[in-house]
Amino acid sequence: MKKIYLIAVFFIGLVATQAQELKWHTDVKEAMAIGNKEHKPLLLFFTGSDWCGWCIRLQKEVLTTPEFRKWAKEKVVLVELDYPRAVPQTDEIKMQNDGLQRAFGVQGYPTVWFATAQFKDGKPSFGGLGKTGYVPGGPVAWLEVANGILNQK
Repeated sequence: MKKIYLIAVFFIGLVATQAQELKWHTDVKEAMAIGNKEHKPLLLFFTGSDWCGWCIRLQKEVLTTPEFRKWAKEKVVLVELDYPRAVPQTDEIKMQNDGLQRAFGVQGYPTVWFATAQFKDGKPSFGGLGKTGYVPGGPVAWLEVANGILNQK
């Protein structure tokens, strides 16, 4: 009986943990469809996940915190646009990410753009709301900047 109880507690904890995880989209068209359906802007996270120290720091100090998770679920659709050095990517993802990097004028990492998006003539069209990057001070400081950008729209 004790084993059944422990197994049940384990699975409940596992489900609760998975429910708290955020969905980071890598397909921008999929994210656009969700954003339009839910009337939310996109948060486009341009990162070098396996080599960029500031990107890793932003992830650790802000993007994986409970405060950010709660905020993101209510406010934005998350899109990760990664430029790794050691992690393989499909040619399609590389082309998409390179095109978005050029379109948004991203020159350094991490860069976080907030944008509205829609399809015009079958092609993605973006309206940039503003951008940020690493902000010292943890989730409270970063979310203050993010809310300032979102509240301008």
